[in-house]
Amino acid sequence: MKISKILKKSRVLILLFFIVISFIAINPQLDTKGISIKYVEQDSTADLSGVQSPTADTSPTNYERILKINNQEIKTTQDYSDIVEQTNLNAILRITTNKQEYTVKKTTEDLGMKVQPVARTNIRTGLELSGGTRVVLKPETEITDLERDNLIQIMEYRLNTYGLSDISIRKADGQSNLFGGTKEKYIIVEIAGATEQEVSELIASQGLFEAKIANETVFTGGENDVTYVCRNDGTCSGVRDCMEIENGEYYCKFEFVIHLSSKAAKKHAEVTSDLGVIDGYLSEKIDFYLDEILVDSLNIGEDLKGIEATQIMISGPGIGETEEEAIQEALGQMNKLQTILLTGSLPVKLDIIKLDTISPILGEEFVKNAMLVGLLAILAVSIIIFLRYRNLKISIPVLIALISEVIIILGFSALIKYNLDLAAIAGIIAAVGTGVDDQIVIIDEVTKGELGYSYRWKERLKKAFFIIFAAYVTTVAAMLPLFRAGAGLLRGFALITILGITIGVFITRPAFATMMEKLMEE
Repeated sequence: MKISKILKKSRVLILLFFIVISFIAINPQLDTKGISIKYVEQDSTADLSGVQSPTADTSPTNYERILKINNQEIKTTQDYSDIVEQTNLNAILRITTNKQEYTVKKTTEDLGMKVQPVARTNIRTGLELSGGTRVVLKPETEITDLERDNLIQIMEYRLNTYGLSDISIRKADGQSNLFGGTKEKYIIVEIAGATEQEVSELIASQGLFEAKIANETVFTGGENDVTYVCRNDGTCSGVRDCMEIENGEYYCKFEFVIHLSSKAAKKHAEVTSDLGVIDGYLSEKIDFYLDEILVDSLNIGEDLKGIEATQIMISGPGIGETEEEAIQEALGQMNKLQTILLTGSLPVKLDIIKLDTISPILGEEFVKNAMLVGLLAILAVSIIIFLRYRNLKISIPVLIALISEVIIILGFSALIKYNLDLAAIAGIIAAVGTGVDDQIVIIDEVTKGELGYSYRWKERLKKAFFIIFAAYVTTVAAMLPLFRAGAGLLRGFALITILGITIGVFITRPAFATMMEKLMEE
């Protein structure tokens, strides 16, 4: 039988090998019920209890799964949220996973653990498909490549400290002008699940924190002055007071303790030593500024006059239409201040050049529509090929080759842990499109004998692959500049296009040619 002969050919066996490897890399799951641990905030309640975030090398289908909490089965993210919210502070939660059981004491409203539905495959999705925010940043002043690398390190630390997960920070260069000018330097940040406000406040703002007494700076944010910041500990940080104010709004106040270095403590003693005392407090308050904007002012007790105080209480407000909104606003502001005090200010100010926010719901709908349209497109191409050549021996191999190519591209993406975004999907479409062109070239060369030509099979295929390889080299040459084009947003398109056509030229096209050769033999 011709099928058995085809399956014995080395080119077809190579294709089958890569398809199997791709399926293993993608690892499609039939049972996707339940939730898995996506991220655990550093120094959070969950982190201190031993729960760990999956590493960058962990495949999504291998994320640790939560099975039960206090013997209650957890099937959805809503189940998880409900039981955590209903549990009182300082109560014990016994979290059973597929790996072990954790005993977590709820000391804050949030355990510091982000969860998600169990992944269906190991294919990682980018911003457009999973939702989140992408921002293109440009330094206000000219910086060197080394300075940009240092800036990215500080930004990564700041974002990780704030508790944001699925962060991608990369550098990109603009095109130099025709006269050989310096290329503009950009930084692209993609954060899943972050809002525009969080990105603007944490990334674009320099985050310069200053504590001033009598308009003189006593200490600033960063490890030089601040040695410890209390976080995720109800004994030294949290929202303390809430009250209703004018217009029906609510006001909540957050507080947290920080420890100062000996140098900062001495500065505090110097500045306060000459201040007067009024009603038990010093004549000047301590003012907290963030990017030169006054955040809060606190009275200083007379017992701290001239004292090298190493422990300071930081406070600030949160305002909302409801008490819950005010509490969340206060917690958000507290987290932001804690992060900036820990990480310090950015060395340069950054301008937001472009900011995009994508809804996760929109991303899910796009994935479903893209899969449906992709399958319909492949089917439509096969039907058109059949109508043109009127031969199932031609249209069926075309269908097999197209589907195989998509599977192998997705398998490689899962294997190298690449996040597929809209640009990457466009690259898959472009690669498959060139594949159709190449297949038509092969078909025309193979079927020339039926039209009166007497070329041998090998000569025909050599001619076909000369055309295919020339087109391949041309396409790769056209894609390479896109790695550096603009702000680098087309990098995914260029990478996946090159990957796709390379897979086609060296794996699927040879196998397709072999199938055609055997099926068309008389």
